[in-house]
Amino acid sequence: MKKRYADGVVPEDVVSARTNIASQLRAARNKVNLTQQNLAELCGTKKSNISRMESGRYNPSLDMLVKVAGSLGLSVSIEVK
Repeated sequence: MKKRYADGVVPEDVVSARTNIASQLRAARNKVNLTQQNLAELCGTKKSNISRMESGRYNPSLDMLVKVAGSLGLSVSIEVK
């Protein structure tokens, strides 16, 4: 497997972004009363992928994030700070 980072350590800002996205996905799913299995079926993926996204262990593609967000009635955007 190809390493994304030369030293094999994921930078803290990336870990923080994954954690933030994971918590937003979980909260959005819970708000519309969907199980991980229900959301996976809507997105055409496996429950394990939804679980890994919500735990921050999965680095989904932009296409997958858009699909998941759309299934939750949301959109993906970048926040400028």
